[in-house]
Amino acid sequence: MLLTGFKSPLFSHIRTFARGRIPGQLIIQLTDHCNASCPQCGMRRSAPFRRSLLTVDEGKKIIDHAAASGISSLSFTGGEPFLFADQLITLIRHAGEAGIRYIRTGTNGFLFMNPDRPDFHERVSSLAERLASTSLYTFWISIDSSIPELHEKMRGLPGVVKGIERALPIFHAHGIYPSANLGITRNIAGLPDGGTLSGTFSESACRKGFDAFFRSVMDLGFTIVNACYPMSVDESSGDSLSPVYQATATSDLVRFSSSERITLFRALRETIPQFRSRIRIFSPLSSLLAIERQYTGNADSCRPCRGGSDFFFINAASGDTYPCGYRGSENLGKFWDLDIKTTPIAASCKECDWECFRDPSELMGPFHEFFTAPAGLIKKFVNDRAFARLWLSDLRYFSTCNLFNGRIPPDYRKLSSFGQNHIPA
Repeated sequence: MLLTGFKSPLFSHIRTFARGRIPGQLIIQLTDHCNASCPQCGMRRSAPFRRSLLTVDEGKKIIDHAAASGISSLSFTGGEPFLFADQLITLIRHAGEAGIRYIRTGTNGFLFMNPDRPDFHERVSSLAERLASTSLYTFWISIDSSIPELHEKMRGLPGVVKGIERALPIFHAHGIYPSANLGITRNIAGLPDGGTLSGTFSESACRKGFDAFFRSVMDLGFTIVNACYPMSVDESSGDSLSPVYQATATSDLVRFSSSERITLFRALRETIPQFRSRIRIFSPLSSLLAIERQYTGNADSCRPCRGGSDFFFINAASGDTYPCGYRGSENLGKFWDLDIKTTPIAASCKECDWECFRDPSELMGPFHEFFTAPAGLIKKFVNDRAFARLWLSDLRYFSTCNLFNGRIPPDYRKLSSFGQNHIPA
């Protein structure tokens, strides 16, 4: 029953689960250079720090060890990785040739500025052709708001939304279906002049914001969307978190109290089912419920992050490895020196909301428990039927979405079974 609807991809990982692991993931920060001005990110172009770039040789050495170690998902992030497009595409191609199945990268969209220039179609088509010649699985484009003026003001990239709209059909023609990555901030229901929400941070306001966002990216032509949960590190966390990945900030835009996070995650979880039949939405409902519950004080209801056990992060500044981008006090050294085939380090951290690691940890957790502690899993599902229903619904939806394969169009006939009224009880 647990494997229903996930036959082809997950059956290949049975041995991984049986060894007490889940499919491995590696995020490589190619660079911390950036040309955007996002106030919610510490790598914005005005941030005063020395910028770095991994060399191609170092990247290839990391990738070779990742492939030999059974890493199945590899992401290249920044900064803005497409500031170094040649190096990036070289490494994407190398990862595909090494046998890594799920390869991802993305952009802030600066590539799509000036859409009225006569060379726009040629430039975008050339990039799409280069990416299509690789084994790239997911190509994301960051979108921060349903309001173009607000997104462009936050990013400092005027005219970029119009360019994205014109670029999407070009990518589709080359067999690439980009994902819209929503960077969740207080401006999810923001004002056109760039102001933040006034008054109470309410669930209804968040729902309206998420609703408007999903509609806006569909109107632009996106067929896949993901939500990046707000990242800020509270001073109260003490030494438990020390970001080495600077995609966080002290800005009020991404600082939320526990009660506000509950409101935010609940609003997203309750909005997603209304759109699942119309656009492929990666965010798992079961993970959102678990993180929401965590902020109610019920930390036992969510699974710990697999960062440092099966997931790893490499930062551009040193090329060193960390359990995740926010546990910078735990330097694991060079990735190629790590033996990640042996018994994994026990997962225990629940300190941040980095969806890149928290979502797959929650989604894959029951498979891990099915092989390592089946009686405990059955007990959990019996005692928590709300989570079990959402989790099984997520599995069926992920299968219907072909694991969000960004190289094929959505099958709306299959997605129709997740109609607007399909909300797991």
